[in-house]
Amino acid sequence: MPLDLFSEHTISQQTPMMQQYLRIKAEHRDILLFYRMGDFYELFFDDAKRAAQLLDISQTHRGRAGGAPIPMAGVPYHAVENYLARLVQMGESVAICEQIGDPATSKGPVERKVVRIITPGTISDEALLKERQDNLLTAIYLAKEGTFGIAYLDINSGRFYLTQANTEESCHSILQRIQPAELLYPENFTAMHLISSYKGSRRRPEWEFDLNTASTILCQQFETKDLIGFGVQDAHEALIAAGCLMQYVKDTQRIALPHINAIALEQNELHVILDAATRKNLELTINLSGDIDNTLAQVLDKTATPMGSRLLKRRLHTPTRDHNELNARLDAVSEIMNCGLFNDFYDVLKQIGDIERIVARLALRSARPRDLSRLRNALQQLHLVQNLLAHTSSNRLSDIKRASAVIPHIQSLLEQAIIENPPVLIRDGGVIAPGYHAELDEWRALSQGATDIVEALEAKERERTGIATLKIGYNRVHGFYIEVSRAYADQVPPEYIRRQTLKNNERYIIPELKEHEDKVLGSQSKALALEKQLYEGLFDQLLPHLKQFQQLAASLSELDVINNFAERAETLNYCRPTLIDNQDITIVEGRHPVVEHVMSEPFIANPTHLAPTRKMLIITGPNMGGKSTYMRQTALIVLLAHVGCFVPASQANIGIVDRIFTRIGASDDLASGRSTFMVEMTETANILNNATQHSLVLMDEIGRGTSTYDGLSLAWATAEYLAHKISAKTLFATHYFELTELAEQVPGLVNVHLDAIEHNDTIAFKHTVLDGPASKSFGLQVAALAGVPKSVIKQAKQKLRLLEQHQLVNNSGQFDLLTQATVNLPEISEVETQLAAINPDELTPKEALALLYRLKELG
Repeated sequence: MPLDLFSEHTISQQTPMMQQYLRIKAEHRDILLFYRMGDFYELFFDDAKRAAQLLDISQTHRGRAGGAPIPMAGVPYHAVENYLARLVQMGESVAICEQIGDPATSKGPVERKVVRIITPGTISDEALLKERQDNLLTAIYLAKEGTFGIAYLDINSGRFYLTQANTEESCHSILQRIQPAELLYPENFTAMHLISSYKGSRRRPEWEFDLNTASTILCQQFETKDLIGFGVQDAHEALIAAGCLMQYVKDTQRIALPHINAIALEQNELHVILDAATRKNLELTINLSGDIDNTLAQVLDKTATPMGSRLLKRRLHTPTRDHNELNARLDAVSEIMNCGLFNDFYDVLKQIGDIERIVARLALRSARPRDLSRLRNALQQLHLVQNLLAHTSSNRLSDIKRASAVIPHIQSLLEQAIIENPPVLIRDGGVIAPGYHAELDEWRALSQGATDIVEALEAKERERTGIATLKIGYNRVHGFYIEVSRAYADQVPPEYIRRQTLKNNERYIIPELKEHEDKVLGSQSKALALEKQLYEGLFDQLLPHLKQFQQLAASLSELDVINNFAERAETLNYCRPTLIDNQDITIVEGRHPVVEHVMSEPFIANPTHLAPTRKMLIITGPNMGGKSTYMRQTALIVLLAHVGCFVPASQANIGIVDRIFTRIGASDDLASGRSTFMVEMTETANILNNATQHSLVLMDEIGRGTSTYDGLSLAWATAEYLAHKISAKTLFATHYFELTELAEQVPGLVNVHLDAIEHNDTIAFKHTVLDGPASKSFGLQVAALAGVPKSVIKQAKQKLRLLEQHQLVNNSGQFDLLTQATVNLPEISEVETQLAAINPDELTPKEALALLYRLKELG
């Protein structure tokens, strides 16, 4: 929108209504303004053009400005949620401008003001949210020293967290885990490549990122003197980000936020750290194609409530190292399994629904009547929850029982105040139950026509006029009327005033009936006003219990996840992992939870054993043989154990793990100017620089993005570094058979392979892990299975034989990488080249003799 539109001179040239619009729009220049006009929200100027393009709606014109027609577009108010949902998903923000004045008393344009600003990270409306996915508002700040401060808030639960990162890689990993719906960053932010992929990004002025201002606004929000009690006072960069975030929320919500009552600093030392590549490669909640199909979450998530689903996914991304916490979760899962209660718990929890977000809307005073009826229904279900929990005794379930105690006075309040099936909105009334408030009942009785008065008047008029068929009726358009059939038109008294003519009847009004109508219609507006007042009063009665509601939601979410894990363990035949305080990982008959789930044939289970004397497995075998699946299943089993979930194995002893790293697959990052090999090396460098002896490392096909000998050298050196310098628990898959010789040179390295059988130039994959190196790669057999032309396969076999004949070996038969700086493959002679190109079956005797002379000359 041109800036001169907001000048007083330009505004003064417009109609009164457009003057009002421009003054409101001047305060919200960067976002779309939905301006209420009757039954529509209208948009003008550039907003109209943008909305027409984004929403595929018609653009028209209204009036003129500067000699040109004013573009206009609009959406019906009753369907606005659908349009808002689409805009929010595109990363757009919208200011909602409502009519707050009375059209009947307004001399000029009805008074209007912006009542809320909807942004992707602050939405709370049920229709705009994805119910099984967190919706996080995030702010990021980069200090001169290179430290990133990140704050994120879930306005729909009140969870408010801070975290810091010292490297871009760590920052990238945090953002990928959080998946911000909206990301705030300062105008001078320099690491734009980290945030450019988030469509809800918002640039904010630098002055909003100030430590003193942040401390002040956060203390005001939490009603504390300082932030020491939250343990966040030293996280300066993250606090600066939190200050901007909190100010943004206050600006957009324009209401008190009592449910945001605490802030916490993420304790990364308590988590099993997953970097961005690991989250991607393990496909925890999003697969490699960007969808949710065939992910770990899809297999595991059979939760009864949306809030339980969100908690489960958070835990998948933040596995904990706290064995006490994990055993408490596992004890609870075991108990529900042993009691066989998961179906009973599921049925009850299904009725409770998403009270976490209902409570947030209650705190924001935006809860709708059906939110309150759902909260009431949830409180009614607590009796059944308590009865089921009475059969349990584990510490975690006992904690849940205490936090989910029945709240009888609130349950009773909502039962008395809200009708059984309330309408969606309070706007038209009919929400407050009869008997809750005597005055409201009186106004309602009058507004509904005071039937006894109408009946008495009807009987009186029949007797007075002598018209036996006379009756009194009512409709919303014409109000009360006396209806007389045309056959009695000549008997109608002269004081009857005609109100409406129908085909066979005439409708009239008389002063006495008109007086009654005025009284009834006045009572309707009074009843509606009182009902809205009583509805707001319910918020005042419920808000003091906000913290109790939040604890209730958290405990029921926890119960839902535990119950879900119990059902999954029973249904999918998972076992309880044993957490041990040493470096061993022993998995018996391990399975990949996702691959097993989607396969039609039985999954081949395999063991994994890692220990200080067996710290690296060099894994060889054919393509498609199952190396990658085997590696990933090991990582997923370890991760699930650190989530508090049973695992797909017959036995699993999981030792100390501080990080899980993966270097799997081939992909480029052209947006950042990184080739496939550069991405591979960057991920490898991250592992070598950050892994410890407690880390689990998955390395797949290191070095394949460059020449054979460069790649082999890098793979050899990487394997040695992981084994010698780091001593990490490592699964190292490779097609470089030379690496299998490392097992004889480096203590703790062991060869294993995925079994396959070759028969008549075809291959059968057995997917079984056996000790020792593979006998060959079977690359040509796999190529044949893929449909590569037979002539190409034949030529490749000939070339392979020549290369194998000239493979460079030292006297001991081992590939000498450690003593030879450069390696050059001997040139193939001209004689061998000519021989390789000959097909003897196609030569005539004369051609064969000529060829023999020619080869003799070359030799």
